[in-house]
Parts: sequence; C-alpha cells; structure tokens
Amino acid sequence: MMVAWLSWWLSRGQATSTQGFFLAGRSLTAPVIAGSLIMTNLSTEQMVGLSGSAYAFNLSSMAWEVTAGLACIVMALVLLPLYLKAGYTTLPQFLESRFDGRVRRATAALFVMGFTFITLPAVLYSGSMAVLALTDMASITGYDHNTALLLTMLTAAFIGGAFAVAGGLRAIAISDTLFGVGLLLVGCLVPILGLIRLGDGSFFMGLSMLREVHPEKLNAIGAATDQPSFATVFTSMLLANLFY
Repeated sequence: MMVAWLSWWLSRGQATSTQGFFLAGRSLTAPVIAGSLIMTNLSTEQMVGLSGSAYAFNLSSMAWEVTAGLACIVMALVLLPLYLKAGYTTLPQFLESRFDGRVRRATAALFVMGFTFITLPAVLYSGSMAVLALTDMASITGYDHNTALLLTMLTAAFIGGAFAVAGGLRAIAISDTLFGVGLLLVGCLVPILGLIRLGDGSFFMGLSMLREVHPEKLNAIGAATDQPSFATVFTSMLLANLFY
C-alpha cells in the first residue's frame, strides 16, 4: 500500500492527457524506465511458472529471459525510435497509420481479449495461489480455499486496475521500479535459501547434493522433451519476445 500511495503521489496530475497517460508526459528518467522494463517482464508467470519449469525439467527455461535481451536491443535501436519520431502512444495507433481503422480496432480487441481471458487470469491465479500458501488466507478469513482464492484474485485485479487507470504510465513505472528492487533481492534469496534448506543449513552442501543427485537439473540446453527445447530458442521464442 505504501508503494501504491507513493507512486500515486509522485504521479498525481500527470495522467490528464493522452501523452501523460500513455507516455508519462515523456518525463521518465533512465533508472525508472529500466526498472519498469524489468518489472513489466516479470510477474507470477515468471516467478512461479519458470521456477516450476526449472524444477520439472532443467535450467533450459532460462532461455526465455536470455533471449529477451536481444528483443530489447531490437526494440531500443529499431522500433522505439520510429514510434517516438511519429508520436505513437500505442501499437494499435501505429497499425492504423500503416493500414486503417479496422486493423486498429481488431488489434485492440485481440489485445484486450487475450489479456483478459488468457494472460491476466493465469497471472492472478498463480499469484493468488502463492499468497494463500504464504498467508493461509483461507483459515484467516474463514472461507474455503476456492472462495478465498477467488476473493484474492478479484482484490488484486481491482487494486491493480484502479491504480493503473488513476495514475497512468508514470505511476506504473514508479511502482515497478520500487517493487523491482525488492523483487531482485527476494529473487536472489530464493535459490540461496532453497540450497541452504537442502543442505541442512549449509549452502555449499546443498549445492553439492544437487550436483551429485540431480546433475541434469543444471543443464541449460533443453532436449526435445524439455520446455523449452533448444530449437525453440531460434524460432518461436524470438518471435514471442519481440511481440512482448
């Protein structure tokens, strides 16, 4: 709540125009942009999904984030200068100038439906499951597990939606940066604490046990049966990252 209030306070009055809402009035600095890029790419999809993939298969799941660097370079050097030069604030706006209004409306509808029915439900579900596991919210509230899960998802969706609508891109970017610092610290602690637990209090003992008992888990080159496979890195994965 403190992060949400601080982000709103620092961005108040900035979302009163299209430029202010979608481009933060072109006032964002490099650290805030970098922090927002990191957090835009990280959610429970990655924190829960990629961790689960690494546990089920191996470190080949890291390919999603490794190849994202190439997509960011293409975006920064090729696409972004074109968007800024022409004054585009959204991708559908660019497509309208390239084609026509029908393409813009169709693209906007596809984005809304895709995020509403595919991406956001998965993010809210996995995040809410993590919250319930950490807080035992079902016992605290007295609701059964499914009801508590649904209420957690609806609460997160309402807070996130209201925050984004009220503050625009500037509020989102500032909150992303603040959350990003904590996320990086906690993200580094996850494997450290996990290996300490595995080694009965010793990080190096846990790492040694992992290397001896399950050395295949440390393989970063995915086979055809892994998720993702090595061939995917050079085909659909690059297209997916460029889309994002």
